Amino acid sequence: MILKKPKFWDFKKPNFFAHLLYPFTIFVEINNIISSFIPKKKFTKIKTICVGNLYVGGTGKTPTTLFLYNLLRKMNINPVTAKKFYNNQIDEQIFLKDNSNFISCSDREEIVKKAIEMKFDMIIFDDGLQEKWINYDIKFACFDSEKWVGNGYLIPSGPLREKMISLKNYHGLFLKKVNEDSNLDHIYNHIRDINPEIEIFESNIEIKNIDKFDIDKNYIIFSGIGNPDSFNKLLQKNKFKIIDEITFPDHYNYQDKDISEIINKANFNNAEIITTEKDFKRIPQNFKEKISFLEIDMKIKDENKLVQFLKTKINEIN
Repeated sequence: MILKKPKFWDFKKPNFFAHLLYPFTIFVEINNIISSFIPKKKFTKIKTICVGNLYVGGTGKTPTTLFLYNLLRKMNINPVTAKKFYNNQIDEQIFLKDNSNFISCSDREEIVKKAIEMKFDMIIFDDGLQEKWINYDIKFACFDSEKWVGNGYLIPSGPLREKMISLKNYHGLFLKKVNEDSNLDHIYNHIRDINPEIEIFESNIEIKNIDKFDIDKNYIIFSGIGNPDSFNKLLQKNKFKIIDEITFPDHYNYQDKDISEIINKANFNNAEIITTEKDFKRIPQNFKEKISFLEIDMKIKDENKLVQFLKTKINEIN
């Protein structure tokens, strides 16, 4: 069973429920401390990048992985994207497979062996920072600027996988910006206080196939992703008339009944239906012609800065 993320995780301060669950959070803290002492393994025959998050879900790891893949190809590097196989994350695996060279196995060491055999120059792992035995060459953390760290507590009291102090061990950070007018000074200060050396790259998401839609129509939107608010706000930013939003747990496995109810609601309200590309891949095939999805494109505020950062890090590895 997949559960929705608790709303109190994103409160600015911990509430009663966060404190109530804190004894369980202590076990997570202890496990993280123990994991930090595990001997680390570095792969010398191939370069590795890991794109992960401290905040659980919805920070843009997969679009960032794909962006790095395309950028490295422009730099004449032969990369492959990779993801450890999980039954409940088929959507992300299909998304990467459809848009890049891709390897997925139940073991990350096996992924490395396959990538070497296939003569790739570099592996970009989508997720994997919590496997402390791997010493990745370049480590990126992804954050959403609006959610940021939520209430600041570790799971299950809050949305963090590990304490923010672990940013000391990261090389770069992608900060997804939904609202162009947002003031991020407090976030930059927080990051710099922990790791003055870390490079920060602001990103935003744009709709590639916006010409396909008539924004004067009414729309019902639905999603089962880590941060459904970002999907809604992206549509609002582009002036879509949203009359209803339906959310499901992250990586939700849609059944015929779920989609039929949404289609019936849309027909009753004379509305079109939009979902995300990842959600579209989980919809039963017989419903796909009645539903549209957004094709998104990730943009970096200063792409040249990122290119120089990658060149420097790759030269250090060599």
